[in-house]
Amino acid sequence: MNEKLLQYLWNFKIFKNFDFKDVEGNPVEILDFGTWNFNSGPDFLCGKIKTKDLVLAGNIELHVKSSDYIFHQHSGNPEFENLILHAVYIHDVEVEELHQKNIHTLVLKDYIDEKLLWKYEALLKENQFIPCEALISPEKIPFYFAEETLLKKLDEKSTEIEEALKINKNNYEAVLFQNLAYAFGLKVNAPIFRQMAENIDFSVINKIRQNPLQLEALFFGMCGWLENAEDEQIKIWKREFDFLKSKYALSDLRSFPKFSRLRPPNFPTIRLSQLASLYHLNQNLFSKLISAKSKKEIDDVFQPVKASEYWNSRFNFGKTSSVTGEKFLTEDFKNIILLNAVLPLKYTYHKHFHEGITDEILEFYQKIPSEKNTVIDGWKNLNMKIENALESQAILYHYKTFCEKKNCLNCGIGFQLLKAESDNIK
Repeated sequence: MNEKLLQYLWNFKIFKNFDFKDVEGNPVEILDFGTWNFNSGPDFLCGKIKTKDLVLAGNIELHVKSSDYIFHQHSGNPEFENLILHAVYIHDVEVEELHQKNIHTLVLKDYIDEKLLWKYEALLKENQFIPCEALISPEKIPFYFAEETLLKKLDEKSTEIEEALKINKNNYEAVLFQNLAYAFGLKVNAPIFRQMAENIDFSVINKIRQNPLQLEALFFGMCGWLENAEDEQIKIWKREFDFLKSKYALSDLRSFPKFSRLRPPNFPTIRLSQLASLYHLNQNLFSKLISAKSKKEIDDVFQPVKASEYWNSRFNFGKTSSVTGEKFLTEDFKNIILLNAVLPLKYTYHKHFHEGITDEILEFYQKIPSEKNTVIDGWKNLNMKIENALESQAILYHYKTFCEKKNCLNCGIGFQLLKAESDNIK
C-alpha cells in the first residue's frame, strides 16, 4: 500500500462496504468524500461526515500509517486546522494532537479488498513492455483517447513554445527556426542543433538567406567544423564564416553535433546543408507554413529542399563516397519535421483566435502515416490499431508520460482496468 493508491481508492470510493467505524468504534458516515487536492495541505478538501449525530464539514487527510501525520510534520501546520477526519490504512500510534481536537481516525484496511491491492502491485512489478500488458485490450481504450491525448501533448508543447517566444521577444520566425533546427537534428542531435540555432540572432538568417553558401558557412562554422580546411570548398566556407563572424559579431559559443549511431543520410553535415537550402528557397517560410490549409501545401514547401552539390558525393567533410546523388528530404523525414516543428507551432499561433484550429490540426495528424519504432511495434503486438500519426503520436506521448513511469493511477487506461476490478468487488 502507498499513499497515492489510498487517495485513489478514497476518491473513487472503492471499498467493500461503507459501514465505517472509527478506532473507538463510533459509526462514521461519509456524506461527502471531498475534492482531491493536488497542492499543499490536506488530501481532500470540503468533505462532510456524520458521527455521534453531528454533521462535520471540513478537510480529510489520508495516510498509510497514523504516525505519518507526525512524520510529515502536519502538527502545528495551519493548513490542517480545519481537519475533520484522519483516514489511514494502518493505525500504529495515537496522534495526541488529533485526539485532543476530537478528530476521528478511520482505519481503512478492512474495507479494502486485497485482490485489488495485488492487482495494483502486480502492475508496478511486471517487467514487461507496459505494466498492464496482460490486462489490456483494444476495447479498454477510452473513447476519443487519441484525440484527447494528442491535445494534451500539443498543449504541453505549446507552453514550451510560449516560453521560447518570451525569450525571443515574440518573434515567431526565430522560434520556428529553432524548432526546425531541433527537428532536423533528429534524436541524436536535436538539442545540439537547437543550441546552435539559439546562438544565432535570427536577423542574421534574414540578411543572408539569399546566399546559400553563406547560410551553410554560418551553420558549419557555428558547429566548429571549419577550423581545419581539408579541401577548397571548406576553405571557401571558412572565409565566408570569418566574414560573417566579423560583420555580425557572431557568438563564440560552438555546438558540436554527433555522428555516432547515425546512418550517413542523417549525418549532421547533410541535415544542416538541407536546413540552409530550406531557408534559401523560402523567403517567407513562416507565413507559408502557418497559412497552409493542407498537408500538400506544406509538402510543396519541403519538396525542392536538398543538400548542396558538394554533398552529392559526400556525407562528411573531405571524404568522397561511393554512394552518389542529390540528397533530398525523404517523405518520412518531412513527416518528422511536420510533427515535431510545424504543427505544434501552427497550433500555438492559432489557438487563441482561430476556433477551428483544433479540428484542423487533428486532421493534419490523421493524414500523416504512423511512425515506425519499437514503442509503436510494442503496442501493435497488443493488437492496438495504430494507422496514422494522430494515433501514434498519442500513444507515444501516453507511453512516455504514464507507462515508462508506471504512473498507472493517473492513467486513463489504468483507471479503466482498476475500475473494472472495483466493479467486480461491488
